[in-house]
Amino acid sequence: MTSQLFDLTGKVAIVTGGNGGIGLGMARGLADAGASIAVVGRNEAKSQAAVTDLKARGVKAIAIATDVTDKSAVADMVARVSRELGRIDILVNNAGINIRKPPHSLDIEEWRSVIDTNLTSAFLCSKAVHAAMKAVGGGKIINIGSMMSIFGASFAPAYAASKGGIVQFTRSCACAWAADNIQANAILPGWIDTDLTRRARTEIGGLHERVLSRTPAARWGEIGDFAGIAVFLASPASDFVTGTAIPIDGGFSILG
Repeated sequence: MTSQLFDLTGKVAIVTGGNGGIGLGMARGLADAGASIAVVGRNEAKSQAAVTDLKARGVKAIAIATDVTDKSAVADMVARVSRELGRIDILVNNAGINIRKPPHSLDIEEWRSVIDTNLTSAFLCSKAVHAAMKAVGGGKIINIGSMMSIFGASFAPAYAASKGGIVQFTRSCACAWAADNIQANAILPGWIDTDLTRRARTEIGGLHERVLSRTPAARWGEIGDFAGIAVFLASPASDFVTGTAIPIDGGFSILG
């Protein structure tokens, strides 16, 4: 019974930004549970490397270069996944960028770039997969928020707005699509060792030390820490879990 609860054999997952970092960690978890994976990312070389990694785990995997902020490109991506992998059961909205500036220094073009990449893409991709999920009897949407969904930060106005929006968008989808047996949930990563946060450590003095001192687990997260939550939220084990925002942060968010 336990294995069936977490079995994704025969399921198909789309992971945007799945060619590195948290997205790749989640894609690996889904693959190890039996799901076929469509890796969606702009860097074709990285996506092909991720596909090679996932195929080595014994599942089907394809790479699709897509601008997830473009409605027609997203529609083409979803059509290709349905055509090549046969169905769509799981969507992980992980594509994201950050521009670290205080609000008074952020240009409108920079604001729009972050909002479109982090939030509008989740809307476009979720809307695009709805019919395909409904056609197979249900589905799972996993949106990637942030500690900035909870906390403020002087250096991340657009990023924080986008990640706060992710949580509310997740709740809207959970309410709207419950009748279609589609569960939508968000995860809120803490400070994770990725290319994005390595850049942050060079741009924000003392960040590394502050993260370690505030995190009860006393370490930075690793991309492998997201395999389990990905499988849980994509599997029958979470069929009565929807509209949540779950911190994956080593306890960072529980300290006052």
